[in-house]
Amino acid sequence: MQAIDLVVIGSGPAGQRAAVQAAKLGKQVVVVERRHEIGGVCINTGTIPSKTLREAVLDLSGLRQRTLYGDAYRGKAEVTAEDLLLRAGIIMKRERDVVRAQLQRNRIRIVDGTARFAGPHQIVIEGGESDLELEPSFVVIASGSTPSIPQGIPVDHERVLTSDDILSLTTLPRELLVVGAGIIGVEYATMFAAVGAKVTVVDKRTELLDMVDREVVNAFAYQASLLGVTLRLGEEVSRLEAGKDRVVAVLQSGKRLAADMAMISAGRQGATGGLSLERAGLEADARGRLLVNQHYQTEVPHIYAVGDVIGFPALASTGMEQGRLAACHAFGLETHSVPELLPFGIYAVPEVGWVGATEADLTRRGVPFETGVARYREIARGQILGDPDGMLKLVFGTDSRRILGVWALGTQATELVHIGQAVMALRGTLDYFVDSVFNYPTLAECYKVAALDGHNKLQGLSRAGAAA
Repeated sequence: MQAIDLVVIGSGPAGQRAAVQAAKLGKQVVVVERRHEIGGVCINTGTIPSKTLREAVLDLSGLRQRTLYGDAYRGKAEVTAEDLLLRAGIIMKRERDVVRAQLQRNRIRIVDGTARFAGPHQIVIEGGESDLELEPSFVVIASGSTPSIPQGIPVDHERVLTSDDILSLTTLPRELLVVGAGIIGVEYATMFAAVGAKVTVVDKRTELLDMVDREVVNAFAYQASLLGVTLRLGEEVSRLEAGKDRVVAVLQSGKRLAADMAMISAGRQGATGGLSLERAGLEADARGRLLVNQHYQTEVPHIYAVGDVIGFPALASTGMEQGRLAACHAFGLETHSVPELLPFGIYAVPEVGWVGATEADLTRRGVPFETGVARYREIARGQILGDPDGMLKLVFGTDSRRILGVWALGTQATELVHIGQAVMALRGTLDYFVDSVFNYPTLAECYKVAALDGHNKLQGLSRAGAAA
């Protein structure tokens, strides 16, 4: 039994950051990865390939250029699965190389194999070149997640897919049925629609993306419909019938929908099943997730859990920070973070990014607010990029003028929100944007235009009050 300071189970973003942070503190660290490739779900089946696929879709479809050159414009006459996946394969390899180099540079030992607990302080690693037994002072569980498959839905990974199967496609569907209108579902739905597929999205929820500002959702749904996405909300799939060439979905309402392929997007399941958690004194919930406190400690204090395995928000970005904070807490390093200002992104077509509150949030809390909106069509950079339909929305306090939320839709939306995030973290107000000068032409100009729109609304309210 070999003593070690920290064992990290999983080499995804959360595990990487935990390992590197501990190594920077001079600790001996082992990272265990059960896949053949390093990087976890993020690099191998999730974030990196899906976002790379989106860029390939935009380039090859010519979608960005159609507003300038006409609807008939195509970047490539016929886009194939091989075309789309080529770019993803290149980027995945490069990212794996970057991660491996970073871990090796920090003298972190990478062990291939499957880890399981033999006791609270005993980790057994099997299936690699040789079995290994470790006795760590601390453990970080960052084992990620797998696609959740509803009972009764047959997934054959050929006609009926999960999101993990997209990278194995040999042909693109002409018609695609997406079961589940969450973030992953709408991302892939709009990507395939952009390359010409007829896409139908079915979800039992009656509202699309209920965590997103309604004005932004409505604009998003309209743009998705122009691509060829049909939304069937308030409908539930009772069963799928997969034939040789077609998949038929039977809805509880009695309707039947047919497509070449179906993709099941029903959330993610924590990948904790093979860890023998009970031997460490832990138990996962029905979705394989572990309960943690504000320091990411489980019920067993020296065992931490971070990333997808603890559930919401289950983002690569948040997992990275959770991993860093967990390692810092384990080894007594004081930290400061701003978890209430987490940025979110939906890498669909169009892109959605946000930080802070929705109008509905503030209304429920009884916080008086106003909004300011800038449309990309008003911004020279939006026209240059061929995206006149994008928008940026500022939500701010009526009395305090503090920025309470930033919402963006369109090109670079997930990048754009970070300007607002920085101002919010510094408790900035609308006046910062009114008084600032932005490079011209840039999408960042949207902040000035939106701030002036909001300022003018407040001026109008002030004049109305004076007149009364």
